[in-house]
Amino acid sequence: MPHFFINTKNINKDLVIIDDKENYQHIARSLRAKIGEKIKMVDENRIKYEGIISEITKNAINVQIEKKYPSENNLKFNLYLAQSPLRSDFQTMVIEKATELGIRGFYPVYTDNCALSKNIIEKKITKWQKTMYEASKQCERASVPECFELTTLETLIESDKFNRIIAFCERDYKLSMKEYFSKNIIKENENILVIVGPEGGFTKREFELFEKSGIIMLSLGNLILKGETAVIVGLGNIIYEFSNNK
Repeated sequence: MPHFFINTKNINKDLVIIDDKENYQHIARSLRAKIGEKIKMVDENRIKYEGIISEITKNAINVQIEKKYPSENNLKFNLYLAQSPLRSDFQTMVIEKATELGIRGFYPVYTDNCALSKNIIEKKITKWQKTMYEASKQCERASVPECFELTTLETLIESDKFNRIIAFCERDYKLSMKEYFSKNIIKENENILVIVGPEGGFTKREFELFEKSGIIMLSLGNLILKGETAVIVGLGNIIYEFSNNK
């Protein structure tokens, strides 16, 4: 059973009262949970609870808390993904896997070779946020990442929100990941933005923007990867480098 997001206002001593419609429907109707079954929950402070369902009424589920502890299901640094959205269900998969890999937020970016129109991307923001929420429950994340509004490379680069920005490029890159991270260790609580382009790749104009802005351009190897593969490989390698350099 996945864990569920709750609020501390629903906790009364050792009892959690789950009365919001979405969680109630999922637990009582979809999963058909029974009294006596165990359940996991996490609150807005990233405190995890394990308990047993003690009562199910028409409007609420009461859970008796057995133990609680700080959740460790989150990265020790703040990883963000900026990506040119893909067509069809591939983008939903990207959102789901990036959530599992621990990103704090996703920035859909309209690039020169973007596969989708601005109008379509803007209509999908709510769906992608829902995907993040569901994926966070399934992999027992301590918090749900945020799906931000459609933006541009220029806006992100000029935002001054990140300690470093890394763009994964098929060509015109300066360093391999191994070369770069051997001399540039990721620190705890650092804000890192990873940029992944569209299937058609970045344009000459965008490469010039990266160069002018001092963006770190790295390679994912000699193989040409599809967009969804590049996201998973790129994020996974950054997480590995953080763990490997501690």
